[in-house]
Amino acid sequence: MIPPAAAAAFLAANGWADAAILPVAGDASFRRYFRAVKDGRSAILMDAPPPHEDPRPFIEIARWLGERGFAAPAIHGIDLDLGLVLIEDFGDIRMRETVDNDASRELALYEAAIDVLVRLHREEPAVVPSYDRAVLHREADLLTEWYCPALGIEADQAAYDAAWNAVFDHAFTGPVVTVLRDYHAENLMLIGDDTLGLLDFQDALAGHPAYDLVSLLQDARRDVDERVETAMLARYKAATGAGDAFDVAYHVLGTQRNAKIIGIFTRLWQRDGKTRYAALCPRVWRYLNRDLAYPELAPVKAWFDATIPAELRGDPMVLAA
Repeated sequence: MIPPAAAAAFLAANGWADAAILPVAGDASFRRYFRAVKDGRSAILMDAPPPHEDPRPFIEIARWLGERGFAAPAIHGIDLDLGLVLIEDFGDIRMRETVDNDASRELALYEAAIDVLVRLHREEPAVVPSYDRAVLHREADLLTEWYCPALGIEADQAAYDAAWNAVFDHAFTGPVVTVLRDYHAENLMLIGDDTLGLLDFQDALAGHPAYDLVSLLQDARRDVDERVETAMLARYKAATGAGDAFDVAYHVLGTQRNAKIIGIFTRLWQRDGKTRYAALCPRVWRYLNRDLAYPELAPVKAWFDATIPAELRGDPMVLAA
């Protein structure tokens, strides 16, 4: 984690000359993060190098959220040519470790996270691309593109696409809202009086409100108790008036998101050498299997049952060994 060559000059130009530059844990993308520390204050330096990364969507959505009272990082400095952005530092206290270390806080923090989504979904959606059928298909195809070949499974792609086509109408039954897409406990920071700070929203799209609930309640990185999931869905529905169609969309989008994640995690292992992601796949399979049990998912369940037997639903690195 060596800072980019231009980091010192960029920081100096934005009022942070001679700041110490310390690495911060990153994510699964090409983005890297550093903490600039000077005179008892700190900020986060995002290194989003072109052509792999474009920080403009992050900047635009951060400002859109901030203008509406959500806790997104303030932007302190930008150099688009270098792919450098200086943003507000929300610290290191994530919702994930907080609930893992203190079970007594789990319910209240998940309620707070649901309430953020309730507020967000009352806003007119941001000007972002649509989470349309083509995007849903492209993401679901990551499973047949990466997971199936890794295990030597010959997938009938036409049948797979047809199965999804039979259920995707349910993903367009609700209002259109801003979908942050990676809304989960590792991207929610506790700041100040336990305000939830938002991160990793640069890929936002306009789509169904159930998607971010799936991201939160079927978290690929930590186990969410089914009782918590049920209670949080009920809380959201009570606040928004969502009905049974919302439940169907939730499970359809849950199946789609979990299939996508299994494909992405397999790719991160095979292509990028990030083996830790393969080990997360068994949890994601558990969520996916639960979603597939929903009656409206019958066409997709039939494809999975015919193509990927139960004993091949797990850690692809272990199963391929």
